[in-house]
Amino acid sequence: MDTAALIAVIGVAFFFTYTNGFHDSANAIATSVSTRALTPRAALAMAAVMNLAGAFLGSGVAHTVSSGIIETPSGNQGMAILFAALVGAIAWNLVTWYFGLPSSSSHALFGGLVGAALAGGTEVIWSGVIDKIVIPMIVSPVVGLIGGFLVMLAILWIFRRANPHRAKRNFRVAQTASAAAMALAHGLQDAQKTMGIVVMALTISGRQTTGDIPVWVKISCATMLSLGTYAGGWRIMRTLGRKIIELDPPQGFAAEATASTVMYITSFVFKAPISTTHVITSAIMGAGATKRIRAVRWGVAKNIVLGWFITMPAAGAVAALIYWFVHLFWG
Repeated sequence: MDTAALIAVIGVAFFFTYTNGFHDSANAIATSVSTRALTPRAALAMAAVMNLAGAFLGSGVAHTVSSGIIETPSGNQGMAILFAALVGAIAWNLVTWYFGLPSSSSHALFGGLVGAALAGGTEVIWSGVIDKIVIPMIVSPVVGLIGGFLVMLAILWIFRRANPHRAKRNFRVAQTASAAAMALAHGLQDAQKTMGIVVMALTISGRQTTGDIPVWVKISCATMLSLGTYAGGWRIMRTLGRKIIELDPPQGFAAEATASTVMYITSFVFKAPISTTHVITSAIMGAGATKRIRAVRWGVAKNIVLGWFITMPAAGAVAALIYWFVHLFWG
């Protein structure tokens, strides 16, 4: 049963990573596609490759996920907790994808972990949840919003005397680089989150005693994220690229440059697993607001932000229900 449970958890973890990829592919390429800087398929291919590369750039976020959110549970109960957490996160990903809502796959996973841990009687490291998840969840969108606004203001001032058509054409080219940076940051952040779960599963099963991430885990998680990204999440892409605001190339560049910078800093400096969705969405709002405040469809933005706040509780509730069911078989 131990081996079967481990295989089941790792398999579900890989499927979560796949759903994370197609759910969050819009984060990396929606702005580039909406401004026609890249064709959809070219953008997805580029994002898939950069996601794969980004997964190998660090491990700080993975260690936070594997040891900084809940105490490592033991035995089959521990496997049931991880399984339930992943199923809860997958369920929320699929629901929000269906409705085209750019919610956070990361916070769905964290909510699932906390909900399943509480249901299973495993200690939650609340200091880690607050410091590494809740505070970044609040701060990073604010930084993205302000950063996107300021970067776009700087672009407008620097290119105030430039020919508008030529400037837009040049920024359309520049967006290729900013979209690649965004996709690389997405791989750096999101692939590591599943790596942390797999390492925890290996530790529970007794097949690993250190927090190191095996090479096969890195390759597998990176590959599944890339495959999911290439599958594309078109429903969410329309929301990010069109429904919030009609972006032009300079605004798209400003949003992507801001969001990717925030993600690199939080990954390498703070080792905090932030939401790529929160950061790019808020950066789009900030860059778009420089045109005029009413250019941003704040009604759509309000629904998106509301979805952010209910993601963790909703995924946690589903995970708790799944745990109580699974525990009947794995307990």
